[in-house]
Amino acid sequence: MTSLVAGVRKLAGRGGPSPIADRLTALDEAVAAGRGRLDDRLLERAGSVVRRAEGRLALSGDHTVIALGGATGSGKSSTFNALSGVPIAAVSVRRPTTSATTGAVWGAEDGAEVLEWLGVQRRHRVETSPGELDGLVLLDLPDHDSTEVAHHLEVDRLVQLVDMLVWVLDPQKYADAALHERYLRPLATHRDVMIVVLNHIDEVPAERRDEMVADLRRLLEEDGLAGVPVLATSAVSGQGIDELRRLVAGRVREKRAAAARLAADVSAVAAELQEHNGTADPGRLERVERGELVDAFADAAGVPTVTRAVERSVARRGSQHTGWPITAWLGKLRPDPLKRLHLDLGESGRELTGLGRASVPEPTRVQRARVDTAVRAAADRVGSQLTPAWSDSVRRASVSQLDDLNDALDRAVVGTDLGASRTPLWWRLARLLQLLFALALVVGLLWLGALAVLGYLQMPQPATPQEYGLPLPTLLVLGGLVGGLALAVIGRIVNGLVARSRARAAERRLRGAIGEVADRLVVAPIDTEITAYSEVRGSLQRALR
Repeated sequence: MTSLVAGVRKLAGRGGPSPIADRLTALDEAVAAGRGRLDDRLLERAGSVVRRAEGRLALSGDHTVIALGGATGSGKSSTFNALSGVPIAAVSVRRPTTSATTGAVWGAEDGAEVLEWLGVQRRHRVETSPGELDGLVLLDLPDHDSTEVAHHLEVDRLVQLVDMLVWVLDPQKYADAALHERYLRPLATHRDVMIVVLNHIDEVPAERRDEMVADLRRLLEEDGLAGVPVLATSAVSGQGIDELRRLVAGRVREKRAAAARLAADVSAVAAELQEHNGTADPGRLERVERGELVDAFADAAGVPTVTRAVERSVARRGSQHTGWPITAWLGKLRPDPLKRLHLDLGESGRELTGLGRASVPEPTRVQRARVDTAVRAAADRVGSQLTPAWSDSVRRASVSQLDDLNDALDRAVVGTDLGASRTPLWWRLARLLQLLFALALVVGLLWLGALAVLGYLQMPQPATPQEYGLPLPTLLVLGGLVGGLALAVIGRIVNGLVARSRARAAERRLRGAIGEVADRLVVAPIDTEITAYSEVRGSLQRALR
């Protein structure tokens, strides 16, 4: 948009900062940020304002383009000739007279570049111009009420391009609804670049002229055009023409009409865009709403199922380390709950399962409905205060990536370190103790068995050592049995506590991974829309400054 800055400096004739350039830049940024979110037709109108501004700013800043518009028989062409001082425009009793736009240029520069941009083919150079009109490009537009559609289109096109408008009205048709509803009322924001002329005033009885001018002012006020200069003229008698020429000359001399027209264009479309966009502050996704979103996603991902599997898996592995060797060995025959879910243990297990899918059940209808409700609540929490355009945009963004939900949740579960593979040191010590208790039991049983066989065969028996008043083999059997049972019971209790702790830790890790999925699939798209909304709102505020 640096070309806008250069263009405005060229137009204004000074090198300082330009508020018009800033406002046009802001409007262009608002259009870019609002694409796909706000009304396309409104954005296109705003974009066309920027494009027209670029075209106008690329032209000479020494010319002021003023157009004469009006209905059939209003005397536009006569007024055009009266201002020019030479008969340029054709004047006839045949109506409509003006079938194509006529342009006249005052001053040393021929203004061909400006007329080319305007698309005006009928061109005249006023050689004997008074110096006060140097730089004026005066256009005589076709009749806006012509029966020719091409005339309507030509008027509509040039009304959007010129720097200033002079509406020439007929005393008999100055209240014409078509003029007020089609042109004057929609241009209420352009009052600073508009003049209204009540022509043929010589045909109105003198006692009614002031009343008619006052009535015209009243109609203009109803159109939102209070303060617009209103002149009573007669192109035939010359009444009011000198005053009109002085007023036009003043605007040409100031060389501010083009900038004022651009400013009015920006104000009009930016105000309409701001009404559609809104100025309310968006809502914030609080911890509670995000927590509900993560809860719904976690439920759909089967996190409760996985955490229960972690608890059972840890308890199973703990019993294999702290239980009797025989029962521990039998326990290995039961499948690991995590392996049944394709959530194997250890780094090697994760390497094997990380490329596949977990066997967690697919979300049920109830779980999916809970996800939809949580997503909708998050979108409503953020966008409820915004205009319908933005609340709809936020809602669309919140569900725009939910097609990837199942895969994303599955990857989050599979890729999470559940912490079930770690083996505490006390498990290893317990296994060693259980082996020692089992060895003592076996040795004691074999010893007692040998003594029983010797006694049965009535063979001499070696002396049996005693400890604490009990034979040593009996003590070994009792010690191995009681110690193994006690350690198994204690291990079962402690393993239950460890399993629940590991399950809670796994749940926290899973919820963290699920939270990242929720942020990526739901929160981030919503934040993108809010960022775009803030950009549009801020840009429009600058454009309206």
